[in-house]
Amino acid sequence: MSTNDSLGEATDAVQDAVLPIAPLDASEVTQWDIETDVAVVGLGIAGTCAAISAHEAGARVVAFERGGAGGGTSALSGGLIYLGGGTPIQEACGYTDTAENMERFLLEACGPDADADKVHAYCQGSVAHYNWLVDHGVPFKGEFCDEPNREPITDAGLCFSGGEDSWPFNTIADVVPRGHHPQFPDTAGGFLMECLTGALAKTEVAVHTDARVERLIVDAGRVVGLVARIDGRDLHVRATGGVILCAGGFIFNEEMLARYCPEALRPFSAWRVGTDNDDGRGIRLGEGAGGTTTRMDSVECALPIGPPHRMARALLVGKDGKRFINEDTYTGRIGHRALVDQQGEIYMIVSEEIFEVNFVGMRITWAAETPEELAADVGLPADALAETIAAYNQHAENGTDPEWHKEPDFLVPLRPPYGAIDLRVDSKAIYAPFTLGGLKTDPDSHVLDSSGAPVPGLFAAGRSTAGIAAHGYVSGISLGDGSFFGRRAGESAAHNK
Repeated sequence: MSTNDSLGEATDAVQDAVLPIAPLDASEVTQWDIETDVAVVGLGIAGTCAAISAHEAGARVVAFERGGAGGGTSALSGGLIYLGGGTPIQEACGYTDTAENMERFLLEACGPDADADKVHAYCQGSVAHYNWLVDHGVPFKGEFCDEPNREPITDAGLCFSGGEDSWPFNTIADVVPRGHHPQFPDTAGGFLMECLTGALAKTEVAVHTDARVERLIVDAGRVVGLVARIDGRDLHVRATGGVILCAGGFIFNEEMLARYCPEALRPFSAWRVGTDNDDGRGIRLGEGAGGTTTRMDSVECALPIGPPHRMARALLVGKDGKRFINEDTYTGRIGHRALVDQQGEIYMIVSEEIFEVNFVGMRITWAAETPEELAADVGLPADALAETIAAYNQHAENGTDPEWHKEPDFLVPLRPPYGAIDLRVDSKAIYAPFTLGGLKTDPDSHVLDSSGAPVPGLFAAGRSTAGIAAHGYVSGISLGDGSFFGRRAGESAAHNK
């Protein structure tokens, strides 16, 4: 084989992993192996809620899960669900919230370019969605956890999960926690999906596992079914109401990441948030049927600095030796800024007085008696780092932070000896990215074409779509909008039959 032939095959392989997957025309189907009203692709939280909702709306439903069981990435998550507007748990913990207050926060925190119509629908329907989850077996305990930015280690039901209590968000909306944690100790994603899978099992939805959807089937531009490979056979499935794509994002598709979201390729691949089935297949199926995508360059990246949140007393600096964010904000916001704006080259500056090992074992990499000596050891501009520390200390003595507005509780002057923790992306720091872009949908979960019109018979929810989070994120919004718009997709498809 010649070099040119090898390059050609490599190019073809890349294209095969990126390009839309062409649908099958219904005229080529000689026999329908399965007939139903609604077909659901993927049984993470979005697909599970879609299947339940479509069934409850009166539709016959068949679901296809590529893995050996439902759950997907949702089952591996911390289990936080972003809910608000005055849920019973918020009220039990002594917090007053409104849909309007929640909307002000989410438009800012999930922006820029957050989908205002989706945010509005989600906030207005948040309390009802909480009640739906409870009615379908997901319990919440009326107890607040004051350690923010991750799921409580107890079974407490509420925490801050998006920087609501830090600048600039505390100047935009009333400070209210909205991270709803199912009543299960610590990481609760598996428990959450057990609850919802249990609710699904009580319905008449037919579930096929180890089932890979190969193509959609169209008839005169309308999606009318799909081809699913099960036990080595291609089965043709007719869905009179349409198909709902809930097949995850594309964090495990190297070629799609390189084309659309190269920042996500920087971190060590073991920390990517998802499963092997988050390979963009659902997005490509939707594109092949006429759907368009949006915000494919958008990525979120967790960078666990706490707990304990006391670590926010430290300083975070880039390779220029200057601060780039208020350290007490949501750690997902810090991770995104570190990965995208700072190209994954940041350091945490501490003093002996405030340092402690955090829950992932973060330790000091360099130590010195002066900022200049520390900068020399790390490889930072000495004058810049010294100036950063001096200016911060001067204002911290007075309980102020005019540059980044960190809350007074975290303003502690740094004293020698100084330490620096290596948080570069190529170090042992944990950068955990996942994609946020995908199929463009409306608030009723119709997949839209390039003109903004719905693709007939095609619906989607979850990480296969561009959801509420645009170029900003809050913990719990993936499970939140996945379940909420999954329900809407189920209702829309059921009413379409």
